[in-house]
Amino acid sequence: MLDRITSMRVFVRAASAGSLSAAARHLGMSPAMATKHVDALEARLGVKLFHRSTRRLSLTEAGSSYLDACQRILPDIDEAEASVASQRVEATGLLRMNVPLSFGTRFVAPLMPAFSRRHPAVQVELGLNDSQIDLLDGGWDMAVRIGWLEDSLLQARRLADCTMLVCAAPRYLDERGVPRRVVELAQHNCLGYSLSTLVGSKHWTFGRAADVRIAVSGDLIANNGEALLAAAIGGQGLIYQPQFIVASALRSGELVALELDHPCISPGGIYAVYPPERRPPAKVRVMIDHLLQAFSGELPWSLELP
Repeated sequence: MLDRITSMRVFVRAASAGSLSAAARHLGMSPAMATKHVDALEARLGVKLFHRSTRRLSLTEAGSSYLDACQRILPDIDEAEASVASQRVEATGLLRMNVPLSFGTRFVAPLMPAFSRRHPAVQVELGLNDSQIDLLDGGWDMAVRIGWLEDSLLQARRLADCTMLVCAAPRYLDERGVPRRVVELAQHNCLGYSLSTLVGSKHWTFGRAADVRIAVSGDLIANNGEALLAAAIGGQGLIYQPQFIVASALRSGELVALELDHPCISPGGIYAVYPPERRPPAKVRVMIDHLLQAFSGELPWSLELP
């Protein structure tokens, strides 16, 4: 007979991910075994918990009620087990963490040697990707995300603030002039970030309420800030990027930040996000603590500004 608690865990994970295969990957079992667990629950309860299609699972009315019950019961079981375990659970195992490419290369990867010395039993897999990935479906333990977080089941801890700047190389400004108003950006070569609707290839957004939308165009679009930074330093055009990407170039004089008549948008913050568990694994908790400590006080990139 299949373990009922494990079956409940498979059900909750599948409900969150919308996929039995994603639940299986997260729980370290085969998709066939995950299917058996859900089948066993449905047989025991005498109801269907999911509407199943070839693409995604969706909860039935009974499944929704059962999910609420499982989400109350399972954390209590976890806490009961934790209370009789050692007071200090050592962080061990593989930690899969997904991080935006530029931020991860510049500010997360340099923190890994100290983390490894502090937690030698944790192996870190650092996935660098500017696209927003699905943690549950991809089997990631946690991620760092930049911007306004969409409503989701994920838990989040704010690591730091994030600000945006419009910049260009002195050479470009000497040749094309310095824009003082956002409407003047339409006359400039604006290099677009293809993964953003706010600072993309066709429109840039300004204002504290993100209510000033300016049509722009340019001869380069990229899905990574480092590529846009290199092009801007070479004098190709204007870029609208986070401060942590452009700070070192501003300090060296390779770029100049523009002062416009409307403020740059706030892109939200920098967050650590992880699956919806009341007590995340020790390896996730210690990594979040490590990041919070690194980004407390003065931020590394703000020190690079003039």
